[in-house]
Amino acid sequence: MAATVSSEDFTNLQLLLKAPSKDAVRDVCVQSHRAPSRWLAETTAATLSVPAAQAAQLVQSLHVLSHHVLFYNLSSPEQILALFPDSFHSSLKNLITKILLENSPTWRTEAVGDQISLPQLKELDWRVDMVTGSDSVSRMSVPTCLVQLKMEDPCPSAGGESVSTVTVELSRESLDTILDGLGRIRDQLSVVAGK
Repeated sequence: MAATVSSEDFTNLQLLLKAPSKDAVRDVCVQSHRAPSRWLAETTAATLSVPAAQAAQLVQSLHVLSHHVLFYNLSSPEQILALFPDSFHSSLKNLITKILLENSPTWRTEAVGDQISLPQLKELDWRVDMVTGSDSVSRMSVPTCLVQLKMEDPCPSAGGESVSTVTVELSRESLDTILDGLGRIRDQLSVVAGK
């Protein structure tokens, strides 16, 4: 969960009034979204002519604010402006809001790309085969189903392929069991989605 933006954070943001230009404010806001660093704090301190400790607090406050905006999916100026206290500098509030709105789509895309997720089914193919020869007489001329699943792993292991193929041979009984289980899953999803 995203950290809550505190009144102390807004006090720290007032340091941006010392910025020499709007571009300087934009640079600090954009760079602070990623993990705050000592280098960024020192650069910000030099740009704003403030002590490094204050610059570090400013960078951290900007980081918290940008993550709060993303976490709560604040996508309109009104939603972001409502976060600021009434006493906050009006022009600075509008500038920060504009910067956050401009960069939110990019940050959101990056956040989604960084998520760890399970492999996804990309393709399913199947066919029915007849086993015509076997060491067991009872298995001769028994139809089986071959199911081929192509899976895409968004986070492949080092050197691993992102797409893998799995082929499974199923008897009629196994297929019935799987279909029954999938039917139950479908029903559960329908119940949950209906609420």
